[in-house]
Parts: sequence; structure tokens; C-alpha cells
Amino acid sequence: MNPASPLITAVELAALISADNDDSVVVIDASWHLPTVKRNAYEEYLQAHIKGAVFFDIDAIADKQTDLPHMLPSETEFSFAMNQLGIGTGDHVVVYDSYGLFSAARVWWMFKIFGHHNVQLLDGGLPGWALINGAMDTGEVKRSATNQPFSATLNQDQVCDWKMVLSAIETHSACILDARPKARFDAAVPEPRQGLRSGHMPGAVSLPFTELLVADEHDVMRLRPATELSQIFKRTGVVEGTDVITTCGSGVTAAVITLALNVAGLASGRLYDGSWTEWGGLEQTPVVS
Repeated sequence: MNPASPLITAVELAALISADNDDSVVVIDASWHLPTVKRNAYEEYLQAHIKGAVFFDIDAIADKQTDLPHMLPSETEFSFAMNQLGIGTGDHVVVYDSYGLFSAARVWWMFKIFGHHNVQLLDGGLPGWALINGAMDTGEVKRSATNQPFSATLNQDQVCDWKMVLSAIETHSACILDARPKARFDAAVPEPRQGLRSGHMPGAVSLPFTELLVADEHDVMRLRPATELSQIFKRTGVVEGTDVITTCGSGVTAAVITLALNVAGLASGRLYDGSWTEWGGLEQTPVVS
């Protein structure tokens, strides 16, 4: 199955769970917090999560051979982690986070890039679920092993490294969209991670991921409608056929832009996995400050 939309509403998810006779709907708590906020996403998951949800730790399910945070793991590592969580190739995956829309986009993208297209993101996240009084639970959820083991195949065309970004800058071949706050893009404030230069990549366009979100009448943060997203992207120079590279601080909120591109019906392009944590720490990369 390939969902018609990358988003699913809380009401739709509740109905999907209710009709799930073969336990093939897997809900994932993909919450993650910036180190500066000093919150523990796993501890919060244990205290309250959508009933039946497993926890996806983006710092643990990552490449351990690099000092960069939560870089993509290998195909083998991702497959092993998903099988440990009880997620199989035929499962319908729904991811959410505690903010409404933040880190869940990263995990949605990870499933897509590893070839699992039967994945959706819960619009409004945990706050949206609470709004409809959706069933909640505490403690850790352990799913049984699946009879359809997960087998990941990485799509290299949707991810890039710093050398590819540098080439795109030199050849003016892609629109680079930076999801960090404007103040960080402009070097008006220091980077939260020590040892990084401040500023942005030459030619990059500032598109803070928060501009793609809107609070509803209940202050639940959701992705803007497709028509609004299209207009925002048009203002940044992105239209149908534009080659896009998304970037941010460490590859998390760049995925919000990737998600928004998908919802707007535009090519989602490539995500720079190392993002500013890598770029700002290298000596050979140009920085505008």
C-alpha cells in the first residue's frame, strides 16, 4: 500500500487502529528534543504515549561510526532496528512527535528513504491526538516479531553529503533551503552546538521550518495546506522541476521542508544529512556570515 497523502489526521488514525485486525498498523513515537531544552523524549514516552506506540530513538538508530549526531544508519542497521521494534515490510507505519510536527518528519523521511513507502505522519502529533481524546498508555510497548522481516534499501538520490552540496553551490544547480531560525542563518546568534561557525551556505535561502506550520484554533501545530505551501515555495524560487537541497542544524527539521515539498506536490529533492553541524565544523566549506 502507498498512502495517498503523507499526512493522516487523528480521527483517521483512530479509525485505522480500530479496524486493524492483523496488527499491521504500527504507531511510532518519534519525539526528540534539542539538547538545549534538557528534556528526555524517552522518559516522556514512558509517561504518556498513543496506545500501542513504540519508541523510535533517532540518536540510537543512527550511524555510530561518526561524531555527527543521528546520521543515517546503514541499510543493515536500519533493518535490524526495525525488526527489533517489530516492524515488518507490510506494515502501515504512522509516526508522530510531542510537538505536533518536529522530529517526526525526520523519521517519516527515514522510512521513505529506506524504501518503506507505506508511512504517514500524524498531523498535529500528540497534541492533536489528545484533542480527540485518543487512547493513551504508559510504559514501554514491545511488539512481537513480524513474519515479514523489514529489509531496507537506501535511495541514494534523496540524500547528499557536503561535497555534493558544495558542487551544487559552485554550479548553481540546486536551490538550497535552510530550515534553521533566521537569526542563526544570518549569524545574528551563535550556533547552539559549540565549535561551529555561524552563518549560512553561499546562495542558500532561509526558510525556517516554523513558517511551514500553523497553529489551529486549539493551538495545535500543523502543516499548512498544500496551496499555502506552494506559495511559500514559489517565493523561495522553488517551482515544479526545481532541484532542491534541504538543510538545517543536524538533519532533523530539514525533513519538515522535505515533507512540505511532498505535500505541495513538488519534488522533495535531497536532504543534506550532516547539515550545519557538519558544514559549520569543516574548514574547507564556504560560509556567509
